[in-house]
Amino acid sequence: MASSLSRGRWVIWCTFLVALTLQIIPWPGTLDLLRPSWIILVAIYWVMALPHRVNVGTAFVLGLLWDLLLGSTLGIHGMVMSIVIYVVAMNFLVLRNMALWQQAVLVGILTILGFVLEFFGEFLIKDVYFNPISLWAGLVNGILWPWVFLLLRRVRRMWHVR
Repeated sequence: MASSLSRGRWVIWCTFLVALTLQIIPWPGTLDLLRPSWIILVAIYWVMALPHRVNVGTAFVLGLLWDLLLGSTLGIHGMVMSIVIYVVAMNFLVLRNMALWQQAVLVGILTILGFVLEFFGEFLIKDVYFNPISLWAGLVNGILWPWVFLLLRRVRRMWHVR
């Protein structure tokens, strides 16, 4: 029993490591505004699938790691991740029972909410300008959600993560 729990923890953190790696891979110029939030997508999946293993605290730690990797203001991504994952964790039973396309729409809306919260957090601390094109990344997250969901579900079943 203990080995399956540690294996599950290992698999979950490996998926987060892959998401962090995908998040910091450079994209060309203007396409950088359409970069999906891999960390948010993976965290939403694990909170929906295993809310007893991944929670708001995990999301906050991931957000802090995200801030450290990007060199952004420490705590902004932690706050955004915590709020988004809190909303998902409070409604995970409802989200689980939705069709995949409905989940994709909600994931897109939640990531747009995350981008807006990130902007306001940065705006309170330093002088930043709002770029509405960056909200298109929420649409990209919504489009990618079914594939991320199906891939991570296959990983969870293959490694028997419970």
